[in-house]
Amino acid sequence: MEKAGRDEIILLFDYFNRGSQDLFESFRNAEIPVIALVINDDGFLPDGVTNIYEHFLGDYRKCDKCKGKPLYFNQITVPDYWEISANNTSGSIHDKDKERGRIFFAQPTHKRFVRLVDYLDELGNVRCTEHYNKYGALYARTMFNKKSEKVNKTFFDTEGREVIVENYVTSDIILNYQGKTFIFKNRTDFVCFFLKLRGLENNRIYFNSLSVPFFVSNTLKSPGKPKEDLLFWQEPARDDIPGNMQVIFDGKSGSCDRVVVQNRQAYRKLLELGAPEEKLKHLGFIYTFHKKNNGHPEALICTNTENVEKLKEIVEGLPQVTFHVTAITEMSAKLLAHEKYDNVIMYPNVKAITLERLFNRCDFYLDINHEGEIVEATRRAFVYNLLIFSFKQTQHGVYTAQENIFDCANCTGLIQRLNNLLKDKTALNEAISTQHSEGSTTSTKEFIEICKH
Repeated sequence: MEKAGRDEIILLFDYFNRGSQDLFESFRNAEIPVIALVINDDGFLPDGVTNIYEHFLGDYRKCDKCKGKPLYFNQITVPDYWEISANNTSGSIHDKDKERGRIFFAQPTHKRFVRLVDYLDELGNVRCTEHYNKYGALYARTMFNKKSEKVNKTFFDTEGREVIVENYVTSDIILNYQGKTFIFKNRTDFVCFFLKLRGLENNRIYFNSLSVPFFVSNTLKSPGKPKEDLLFWQEPARDDIPGNMQVIFDGKSGSCDRVVVQNRQAYRKLLELGAPEEKLKHLGFIYTFHKKNNGHPEALICTNTENVEKLKEIVEGLPQVTFHVTAITEMSAKLLAHEKYDNVIMYPNVKAITLERLFNRCDFYLDINHEGEIVEATRRAFVYNLLIFSFKQTQHGVYTAQENIFDCANCTGLIQRLNNLLKDKTALNEAISTQHSEGSTTSTKEFIEICKH
């Protein structure tokens, strides 16, 4: 097995969530070499990111027994006469009127690529979950007890053989590797084994979780080794200092003595709570912005509900703005009724290519739909430099500047703000800069200064 260099930084993630993705991309944009590792398996990780469990399963890219591409929802194998149905968010499996399974899709969900399938017992409790990867292979299966509590998870290699069994009751992990059986008492020991196997036990570890990644950092400490590991704290502000973070501040962590906070409000709160300033840094992300904001009077709305707050008032209050209202499903008659306005264009069942074109075309985004967010709309609006407006009652994500968040009762304020920015390019540019700042944007130079030393 190929060994890595001592100078390469390990990014050790619990989950490859949005914060992990942005941190990984920031290192790439800064051209800092890293080895990105994820503990909780996903099945749909991008190239350049390794899941520690899946590492032992073999190369699915060369597997003759799998499709080589994601499994579409209607390709799941079920007994005769069972029916599979789906919409753009999830799917289900029925035996006549009885629900037998639930299908969960990988992002973006409208592509309907299978990530998980939950199978139910006669009482409707989850008893088994099948895990599929981006190559269409069943690579793991989780079993549950009668209370739908996890019991164990089994991982299969490219030949369908049992390779790893994780017991959720005892925390034990059994690994069958190269003709030997290894038993680990917990995930920390399992991850440490993997790192030693790869020759990475002496590399710096940068992590964004105070659970297993923190324990791994501490476990791998060696006498005389400098404290070079870094915690990237990405959680929102809270009223106390987490216990394991206090261990770092007290100098009791074996390998880590600095914390990089990526949420500005959380950084300020930690200082208020007495965190030592010399061990605390604020640092955002290096985003890839896809275009400039040119102030065109075109606004985008993405919704999967008819409950779009104050849409009528906003459309009537800004007749010079063209509003593109999109949904990845059918639209209700209530929502479609807004087509009577000359400045409104509706896009039911919008295609991905059309959405991409609209994010490129529009310069404003209205985050005013109730219920859940679709297509990571505010995140996409942010990296496409659309200026985002929202109501407090409808806000999704963390990318909207405070100056552009209004109460529903102050719809007039939102209309006036947008109208003023359309008339003043300088003010619009300042608003975009503020959005970048509050969205935790940082420079490449600052990122390198903090992360390479």
